Amino acid sequence: MPDDLQQEGYHFHVMRRAIELIDGMGEQASLEQLAGEMGMSPAHFQRVFSRWAGVSPKRFQQYLTLGHAKALLTDRFTTLETAHATGLSGSGRLHDLFLRWEAMSPGDYAKGGAGLTIYWGWFESPFGPALVMGTNKGLCGIGFASESGEEAAFEDLLSRWPKADFVEDPMFLRPWVLSAFGVQQEGEVPLYLIGSPLQIKVWEALMRIPSGQVTTYSELAGSIGKPKAVRAVGTAVGRNPISFLIPCHRALRKSGGLGGYHWGLPVKRAILAWEAARAEG
Repeated sequence: MPDDLQQEGYHFHVMRRAIELIDGMGEQASLEQLAGEMGMSPAHFQRVFSRWAGVSPKRFQQYLTLGHAKALLTDRFTTLETAHATGLSGSGRLHDLFLRWEAMSPGDYAKGGAGLTIYWGWFESPFGPALVMGTNKGLCGIGFASESGEEAAFEDLLSRWPKADFVEDPMFLRPWVLSAFGVQQEGEVPLYLIGSPLQIKVWEALMRIPSGQVTTYSELAGSIGKPKAVRAVGTAVGRNPISFLIPCHRALRKSGGLGGYHWGLPVKRAILAWEAARAEG
């Protein structure tokens, strides 16, 4: 994996262990206790964690509480009809990038990727090993492997387009990946949406949710003109192949429950807390 991406992500398995400690020890945990459990000095642990999260370990704890999803729905709920077109706005934030997307035609999608060349490669990300796939038109797949493992993640994305030709070429994808994960702040990130017409409508709606904010599955269904199709919309959210950039992690249940996440609920929870901390930090 490229060194600059690996450095930026700071080995998510280290951060995941820190998150588990913060989660388990709660508000009573001191910086010294957390650092001791991590085998680091307090100063080094604070510096490493703050670089990843954008805030201190103590401050991050509030974003991990079980009630935080409900608080997000109350304080940072997005009505999609009025959301910004790109859904990724905010001065000075990591997601100040320009997304341009293009959808495969329904007829081409029905061919299962036949005649399509998809390039792939593994990269470090702020949320662990990321499998990234793309065509000449843009990124078409991002999957996280910290929960499922790399082999399962690879087979998962591969199965989306069974008749495509897959070519390992991380250097082809690298400029887009650097921009997508915030290592470089310049450059357009094109997306090539490969899905059914309903899926693409749902994914486009997801891209209207600003970073640090959330919506509900029923709100998504209403925004695409299918208010009674909440279950089908939820399925389309789960089938989103371009994780993080098409932010399916920002869709919650009306009750404030996290709902599902294709790449594992610990990853969804970490992304939501990470975004909320950076949005308010």
